[in-house]
Amino acid sequence: MQRSGRRSLVVAVAFTAVAAYTLARWRPYRVEISGGSMRPALEPGEWALATPASRFRRGDVVVVEHPEREAFEMVKRVIGVPGDRVPHGGVLAEGEFWVQGDSPNASTDSRSFGPVRQEHLKARVRLVYWPLERRRLVRSG
Repeated sequence: MQRSGRRSLVVAVAFTAVAAYTLARWRPYRVEISGGSMRPALEPGEWALATPASRFRRGDVVVVEHPEREAFEMVKRVIGVPGDRVPHGGVLAEGEFWVQGDSPNASTDSRSFGPVRQEHLKARVRLVYWPLERRRLVRSG
């Protein structure tokens, strides 16, 4: 095997190993953005990658399971974390989070169903990958 052929093989094997490690560690999954509740950060029709997380911070864009509709997942932003005072006057207890859409008039969120438990927060949205011309990282806000 020629030197350039070996180099190409080594690069291909290294790339495959890094990709396999990344998939195993981060366990990304895709999320379709439907509805306008997260405008302008996310637009309907976009596809994003999300990764499970053990900690969530104020400003994170998350996949959250609706607390009253099992297996119904939504994308919202974490507005309040444990210890924060919430809009309706209470204080979030340990393990409670307040989530809202960026477009309040188009969002069903904690303003209608209250705080969500940490176990309802499924993942953090990391990047938009489709459509290609709108691909970007999703930043905490």
